[in-house]
Amino acid sequence: MKTIDPKAVSTAALHGYMLGAVTPRPIAFASTIDPAGNVNLSPFSFFNVFSANPPIMIFSPARRGRDNTTKHTYENVLQVKQVVINIVNYDIVQQMSLSSTEYGKGVNEFEKAGLTPLASQSIKPPRVAESPVQFECRVNEVISLGTEGGAGNLVICEVLKMHINEAVLDPDGKIDPVKLDAVSRMGGNWYGRAKQGMFEVPKPLSRLGIGFDQLPEAIRTSKLLTGNDLAMLANVEVLPKGAKAIVNLEQHIAQEAQKRLVLDDVQGAWELLIKQ
Repeated sequence: MKTIDPKAVSTAALHGYMLGAVTPRPIAFASTIDPAGNVNLSPFSFFNVFSANPPIMIFSPARRGRDNTTKHTYENVLQVKQVVINIVNYDIVQQMSLSSTEYGKGVNEFEKAGLTPLASQSIKPPRVAESPVQFECRVNEVISLGTEGGAGNLVICEVLKMHINEAVLDPDGKIDPVKLDAVSRMGGNWYGRAKQGMFEVPKPLSRLGIGFDQLPEAIRTSKLLTGNDLAMLANVEVLPKGAKAIVNLEQHIAQEAQKRLVLDDVQGAWELLIKQ
């Protein structure tokens, strides 16, 4: 058996071992707001529920291991002590992944990821309309676990309102895990899915995806391409040459592009769309 002393390995290596072993992890898709009203949306898999009375959830936007900087979510909850924790299902997993791209401060990830902001009832940050379950929370406390890269920051949240899409309820009014089809984080690029098991989503953190707002309108408004499809197309650093000339999208081309996307062939999908 391999034995590891946390003090004898790099933070990155230890991080990989821990996240590879402690799985599956639920995802807190956290929407926050800064004092100027700028909205931020970002996912965190250091997350769980810890109490029902009072209803308490905790997630942790850790300090970045590579440069010890902090995330916009962490900075926001220190100033505006409110957050919506949105549950991620398979239908929005690619959009959630795209939102984790490290866009600059003030960039609205709702717009970049093509998600719909929905006004909350008790707090300022908006909910993700596409999320099947949303928790409006007050931030009771933020506990720093350290000052070095990789250190967590526990955001202790008290649930004020919970919203559930009735489509995920069973006949008894309880949440059906199959209908919910929640996704969870595994190690590396791996995710878990309630209906299917494990699947991969390449990490977008090494680049800035152009986002939904930069996609040609004919593609962005396609009735065939799903949010996940569009998120994959939007997760390129530069809009492919010739894409701006796309003014319409024939259904059979969209269907063929979708088949490429199922195979994670984003380049091939773009080539089909441009050459139609």
